[in-house]
Amino acid sequence: AAGIGLSHNCFDAALYLGVCDKIVPGLVMAAATFGHIPAIFLPAGPMPSGLPNDEKAKVRQQFAAGEVGRDKLMEAEMASYHSPGTCTFYGTANSNQMLMEFMGLHLPGASFVNPNTPLRDALTVAGTERALEITALGNDYRPAGEVLDEKAFVNGIVGLMATGGSTNLVLHMPAMARAAGIILAPEDFDAISAVTPLLAKVYPNGLADVNHFHAAGGLGYLIDQLLNDGLLHDDTKTVAGDGLELYTREPQIGADGRLTYSEGARKSENDKIVRPASGPFQKSGGLKSLSGPLGSAIMKVSAVAPERHVITAPVRIFHDQNDVKAAFKRGEFTSDTIVVVRFQGPKANGMPELHSLTPTLAVLQDRGLKVALLTDGRMSGASGKVPAAIHLSPEAADGGWIARLQDGDVVTLDAVNGTITVDADLESRTPVTPDLSANSFGIGRELFETFRQNASPARDGASNVV
Repeated sequence: AAGIGLSHNCFDAALYLGVCDKIVPGLVMAAATFGHIPAIFLPAGPMPSGLPNDEKAKVRQQFAAGEVGRDKLMEAEMASYHSPGTCTFYGTANSNQMLMEFMGLHLPGASFVNPNTPLRDALTVAGTERALEITALGNDYRPAGEVLDEKAFVNGIVGLMATGGSTNLVLHMPAMARAAGIILAPEDFDAISAVTPLLAKVYPNGLADVNHFHAAGGLGYLIDQLLNDGLLHDDTKTVAGDGLELYTREPQIGADGRLTYSEGARKSENDKIVRPASGPFQKSGGLKSLSGPLGSAIMKVSAVAPERHVITAPVRIFHDQNDVKAAFKRGEFTSDTIVVVRFQGPKANGMPELHSLTPTLAVLQDRGLKVALLTDGRMSGASGKVPAAIHLSPEAADGGWIARLQDGDVVTLDAVNGTITVDADLESRTPVTPDLSANSFGIGRELFETFRQNASPARDGASNVV
């Protein structure tokens, strides 16, 4: 929609109002495609803290286990999502806000200021004014195509790893990069993760929410730490000016009610939430690339206990996440299991989130079972303590060998060595070909069938950008 809007006229600059999940990546793709137009992203900020995220997750697990009813579930959800703004956990929405700051598309310090506050309003006014200052009509022309260069994307990946952000960004960033003429692969994320310390613990990787994170020092503190440790490119063009050092500053409201800046945090206010590069939570980031006979996948390990980084177990095959939950309710999971949910990739059904599996698998894990998920689909940006090898490419609907797996095959997901192995002769088998016609019709699915059939593999961003 943004691309269509931009194609209808000649614009001096554009403001992008990206908030939740998929909106920001789509807007970045539009900004990159119209790279001659200056682009400033204006976030809404997170809602104030409500029900703590760990309490919300507990109620979801209790509901999945049948211990509480839907009334208690709804009560918890309403207490969690209670006002305008992004959700307060560090999922896809807030990971995207982080990304815009690390890549220089926000004004400094804009990401995590609550809606309907004087500072939020001042940032919006200042962002609008800045958009007018950086057009080709003035003396500080800053087109989006010059902001979105290779260094900006590297900085974005460093930010993702340092904060333990959403796995969905491993889909979104390659798609955004391709729109800017840059190729990113899962191996790039893995390589950067290996050398980037994890400096933040925000739910689901910790108990703090993004408001606590912001108060403890936030993105300005982390950018300062990463710059001083030589892990970010400082010589980037941003919408605020030249150099990422600008993003270590803290926005404030001046005496005249307008936006001003002061020196940002130079120490953590809570080392259980954010830590310096000299004393990180762990020496590497929260993501691993896995590969083997079945293809390549990724696993977010920042919230997974070290003893679960390697899981070997027989597989149980499903073609729908609702079937997994039904099997759970029937009490069919009584031993170590790797749950395989296939035909969930971009060509099969558009790659919907499998987020409703998180409470179910977490219950099994809490019962003492070794469990994991293997899928050509994707999890929620808030996927956490259960090992999940996701985005498996090639997908089952595109000739992937995951379509040859059968119940009982023993698979090993090894996030230490970065491998997926299977103890079965897959070459002698015929791949399963289920009826996927229902994915093509109903509630708008027919509108996007052409896009699905021409989508690239998940490892390339699952986009139509070549």
